[in-house]
Amino acid sequence: MNLYTRDIEAAVRFYRDLLGLTETFRTPAEGTPSHVEVRAGSFTIGLGTVDAASRVHGVDAEPGRPAMALVFWAGDVDAEFARLTAAGVTAVKPPHDTGNNNRNALLRDPDGNLVEIVSKVTA
Repeated sequence: MNLYTRDIEAAVRFYRDLLGLTETFRTPAEGTPSHVEVRAGSFTIGLGTVDAASRVHGVDAEPGRPAMALVFWAGDVDAEFARLTAAGVTAVKPPHDTGNNNRNALLRDPDGNLVEIVSKVTA
């Protein structure tokens, strides 16, 4: 999966530094990258600049449209939501019970893409 971004450094800080994904690839290696890959387990997210999408693929990327949401499971949605919003992440919907014994919260990454965090409700 590739996400296109207007500010790749902000996207890397969000996915790598705040969400804790592991950076596995960056090009170019020096200076501001046009593509960075981060990994959560066996799932890789490619972060690519809007400019690179246009230049390399001929794609007019529009980051932040609500066409999808990235979903991450957490041990405690309330604690993660508090940590992320304290770090300046934009909240869309605070933690709430959604059925199936799940608790969810919605946030936005630096480009406005929806990011959902989910955990099981504990007794």
